[in-house]
Amino acid sequence: MNKYDALFEDETDIFGGTPKSKYWDIYNQISSDLAQDEFDKILGKIAVMESMLIENMDEDLLNKKISQYVLEHSIEIEERKKSLYMEYAGDLIYRVND
Repeated sequence: MNKYDALFEDETDIFGGTPKSKYWDIYNQISSDLAQDEFDKILGKIAVMESMLIENMDEDLLNKKISQYVLEHSIEIEERKKSLYMEYAGDLIYRVND
C-alpha cells in the first residue's frame, strides 16, 4: 500500500481538491523565486534519472520504452503521480515555513 493511498479515497475532498490541484494552488501562492527553485529541483531529479537510463540504452529506445510502459501501467502511474504531487506540495509548504 502506498504511503498516501488513504488520502486518495475521495479525490474531490482532499483538502478541497485533488493532489494535482492542491499542488498548483500552493505553487501559485508562493514567491516566484521559491517556485522556480523547487521546479528546478524536480527537473534536476528527472535529468539525473534520464541520464542514468540513457547509460543503458539510447534516447530513442528509452522514449519508446517509456511510451509502452505508460500504455501498460497507466493506473499505477496515475497513482504514483498523485503521490508525487502530495510529496512536492509538502516540499513547497516546508520551504515556505523554513
